[in-house]
Amino acid sequence: MKIGTLKTMKAFKDWFIIKAKKEGSEISVEETHGLLQKREPILLLDIREKEEIALGYIEGALFLHQSLLKEKVGNLISDKDSRIVVYCAGGIRSLAAAKTLKEMGYTQVFSMAKGIEGWKASGFKVVSDSELTPDQLTRYSRHLMLKEVGMEGQLQLLKAKILLIGAGGLGCPAAIYLAAAGVGTLGIIDSDKVDLTNLQRQILHGLADVGRPKTESAKEAIHRINPDVKVVTYTERLTPKNALEIFKDYDIIIDGSDNFPTKYLVNDASFFTGKPYIYGGVFQFEGQASVFFPKEGGPCLRCLFPEPPPPGLVPS
Repeated sequence: MKIGTLKTMKAFKDWFIIKAKKEGSEISVEETHGLLQKREPILLLDIREKEEIALGYIEGALFLHQSLLKEKVGNLISDKDSRIVVYCAGGIRSLAAAKTLKEMGYTQVFSMAKGIEGWKASGFKVVSDSELTPDQLTRYSRHLMLKEVGMEGQLQLLKAKILLIGAGGLGCPAAIYLAAAGVGTLGIIDSDKVDLTNLQRQILHGLADVGRPKTESAKEAIHRINPDVKVVTYTERLTPKNALEIFKDYDIIIDGSDNFPTKYLVNDASFFTGKPYIYGGVFQFEGQASVFFPKEGGPCLRCLFPEPPPPGLVPS
């Protein structure tokens, strides 16, 4: 979009806001709160997206998306002399909605200035139908506003159990983002200790961690990012004897190992436990990633490459 077009849009937006305010279409959050406290006859109309409403709303509000005002507001509010206070997130969309309602013949319509964000900033109460705590609603608010995630997706993340094979160059960034996203349980299996040569890429660990088990260092770093995440550590090597027992408790297996015997073991254990196997590999500036899930009809790693390459043929 050209700069001139952006300036024109901003100028129109500023003009619209000034015009709406001059027409007396706004009411402050304090005035709105005062009317509710006095139990004055007032209807609150929340016109936000459902993902925004999940973050909290004013108790007693009616919900109707802005795009459906002309079509459905008559069914929701039949008396056109009702005193209506419309609100959105920041007080801009509600100005337009109030204008629309007035054009439809509603006589007492106001937009709540600064929206629900202003309401919260003033310390007034919001309620939520969510299973999330108030802190979680705030922490994951950007997820909740995404249609592709929303409340349902975030709840699934919080219930998810993911096992990371390795807390090294691949496992560290995976762990950071999974923890930040709100995955409920992270398992980490790694028998190594932090070495000074690890620190330029294994970003869960720091200088003070040199000589410590990577699982301990990783657990502490993850809890600094998101203390709600349950971290289960396995300071041991993955072997044919323990793989099936460990894998059975997880939903997804993410492989950050750096050798073929382990990758084939992860593949086999994932196959026999029916778990999705997320494969990753990297060498210098090249990388590979794939998902193997035979349970859903796809191939496994051995289907594509029946045997690992001979030792020494491929650099690690």
